Amino acid sequence: MSSIRAFTAVRVFATLVLAVSCGCTSMKTTNTARSSTEQMLVSNAVDQSLDKIDFQPFAGHSVFLDEKYVDCVDKAYVISSIRHRLLHVGSRLVDKVDDAEVVLEPRSGTIGTTNTESFLGIPEITLPGMLTLPEIRVATKGQQIGVAKIGIAAYDAKTRTTLGEGGMTLAKSDDTTVSILGISAYHNGTIRSEMTRGTSGDAAITRSQLPVQVAFQSPAPPAPSAPPVTPAAAAPKVEFTSAEAMPAEEAAPVKEAATESDAPGWAN
Repeated sequence: MSSIRAFTAVRVFATLVLAVSCGCTSMKTTNTARSSTEQMLVSNAVDQSLDKIDFQPFAGHSVFLDEKYVDCVDKAYVISSIRHRLLHVGSRLVDKVDDAEVVLEPRSGTIGTTNTESFLGIPEITLPGMLTLPEIRVATKGQQIGVAKIGIAAYDAKTRTTLGEGGMTLAKSDDTTVSILGISAYHNGTIRSEMTRGTSGDAAITRSQLPVQVAFQSPAPPAPSAPPVTPAAAAPKVEFTSAEAMPAEEAAPVKEAATESDAPGWAN
């Protein structure tokens, strides 16, 4: 009996030690309002859509971009991407219609994302008597799709006549994941291809890097201003036309030089 009591006491003591020594750790994570996958899907679809438009005819011309017909998510990215392509071909962007030769009117039809999901297995079944068989998924395919439909028109800013038919461009981006028995086994999609191109090979090389330590120095004191240089006064210029015009003190040596000359008397 005593041995049983001792064993029970040991078990209770061990349980208390484990209860005191165990701890819990919780990690807090936050996410942006829109996931990175959703933003990548939208921007990828916009890029693909604009890549189908030839902006080369506007090279060398002043262009006003009228953005009032673009009303969609990520409007700033759409407008900035169009401006970038115009600058790339050599267009001059202006802020006023009066300064432009060409007016571009882009418009947004559809820019957004959608989700689809399908699985291979047995769906949830409810039997009579409040008995429910759980859902069994053998393989699951999840796909998120981004779609961008952008139209654009161009006309002469002076005559208001159209410059070509314009048109609409449509593109789709996707992110696909296939899971087998709850384990992700396959990933594919246009945004994953873009991530691979943008983070591997030459694209992964760091072109410039900020220092890890931040230090500043005081600006150099301004250099003392040098006094203005005054040009020296020019010496007065004196010209003599004959020996008689020269002062006596300057003409005397000439006379003495003449009397001391070795020339014959008739020459003197």
